[in-house]
Amino acid sequence: MKLNELRDNEGATKNRIRVGRGIGSGKGKTCGRGQKGQKSRSGVAVNAFEGGQMPIYRRLPKRGFKNPFAKTFAVVNLDTIQKAVDAGKLNASAIDVKALMEAGVISKELDGVRLLARGAITSNVTISVNSASKAAVAAVEKAGGKVNLIEA
Repeated sequence: MKLNELRDNEGATKNRIRVGRGIGSGKGKTCGRGQKGQKSRSGVAVNAFEGGQMPIYRRLPKRGFKNPFAKTFAVVNLDTIQKAVDAGKLNASAIDVKALMEAGVISKELDGVRLLARGAITSNVTISVNSASKAAVAAVEKAGGKVNLIEA
């Protein structure tokens, strides 16, 4: 098979119908819209109208809750930090949000940075982040490091 042999399957595309081009075309005058009424005119949008029946979006109950004060953190794991320290991208004595951004460990700060405990850390590191899991703090302190929590 070659690129110039690629084609749509038979019947996959249809030619568009030119409406309003005389009675001989079968779609002249009213262009297949019928006579009069809202839907025969331009600019109509009757989305979710079910002929007067109670629409589905009103029949179903509302559910859930969206917390307007929820924070979304940029997530950093211990193994990622260890890789960056080993590669020389991060200085183990002072790791903060700015350093993580410059090293390419996170791309956006969002509402802050959260440290999670995936993987292992062997370096003695000092990390300043907005939030950290208990397991991550324990792992860093076990390796001889320290986690400083800063306000967002």
